[in-house]
Amino acid sequence: MVQEINSAEEFDKAIASGVVLVDFFATWCGPCKMIAPVLDKFSKEYEQVTFYKVDVDKLSEVAARFEISAMPTFLFFQNGEVVSKVTGANAAAIKQTITKLI
Repeated sequence: MVQEINSAEEFDKAIASGVVLVDFFATWCGPCKMIAPVLDKFSKEYEQVTFYKVDVDKLSEVAARFEISAMPTFLFFQNGEVVSKVTGANAAAIKQTITKLI
């Protein structure tokens, strides 16, 4: 399951340990809506990875901290550090990055 993060503090705790994928999305973004079911599927398939999503309009300070300028953008964290980034609704690139990190 992909859980939505609702505060900067919650975000910092979420990325602190393990392999974490964060989907930076917007409610008005068509490609974001299109990729959401794929992320749900991946979250069930790859249980070693924790999946979160951040609404860039609600948490603009978190989006700004990571210089998110296009949606969707997927950041991959390992123990609190950004280790990879995928921009756009590219399911193949997301899957490839996940398999590389686990």
